[in-house]
Amino acid sequence: MHAIIACQMEFQLYPMDIQICPIYIESFSYHKQKLRLRWGVGAVTVNPELKLLQYDIGKPMVAEETVDYMVEKSGNFSRLVVFFRFERQIGHHLIQTFAPSTLVVMLSWFSFWLGLDAIPGRVALLVTSMLTLVTMFTGLKSDIPPVAYVKALDVWMAGCMMFVFAALGEFVVVKVLDLRYQLEYDFQSSIFRHHSTRIIAMEKGQSIWDYDSTYVPKARNKRAGSKHLLQNAWLDPEYPIIRVYKTRSQKIDTYSRIGFPILFMLFIVLYWPILLLKKAT
Repeated sequence: MHAIIACQMEFQLYPMDIQICPIYIESFSYHKQKLRLRWGVGAVTVNPELKLLQYDIGKPMVAEETVDYMVEKSGNFSRLVVFFRFERQIGHHLIQTFAPSTLVVMLSWFSFWLGLDAIPGRVALLVTSMLTLVTMFTGLKSDIPPVAYVKALDVWMAGCMMFVFAALGEFVVVKVLDLRYQLEYDFQSSIFRHHSTRIIAMEKGQSIWDYDSTYVPKARNKRAGSKHLLQNAWLDPEYPIIRVYKTRSQKIDTYSRIGFPILFMLFIVLYWPILLLKKAT
């Protein structure tokens, strides 16, 4: 006898899914009192030379049961059941999916080491990484039938794309902060140059009116205090123009170099144990 049998598959754990396909054998018209089915010793075997491209075939499990029909037919009927176990091989997906997507995410972290002036380089690197993940994800979806629920692979690819998108958002934030810093720097620099010129004019004994008619003349006996003020302006490390501390945008880039790898490692540590635990249950 030759039979082609359909199997209802579940892909929630894809690509680490295990498919259990049952086959039911029972009489159509003879109830249990007339016909009782039993499995013989070694009744179900699998050809050891049979190889599937993506699955490992487990040992079949057999069972005997009685089914009580109320509508289709009356009475109790003997039934034989055999369960075939198909476990998907993960090696192909580790090489073709998980390893490349991990490398793409790690590649996006190089943008944190590029300067804020390297706008074309950072944008090209991050956008290319995002498009690579999207293309990879689109190709993987064509390998399985469309389903209405979320698969384990969807969670992985969505997590990878979120990390790349977060790196792109980080660049936008630090660039906006850097632009604000530059605007503040230019504004305060112009004010500083204006006051410095006035102080130098006072040191030379010139009237303030000779420099700028909008300011009230100062007495020459304030020259010592003006000189002291000019020296403090150049030497004070807290002065906005000459401070040597890193700007806020540079600190964000520095923290991202450490924070993004740590968060991605945390994502991996949570993803794989949960997936393996669900597979075992």
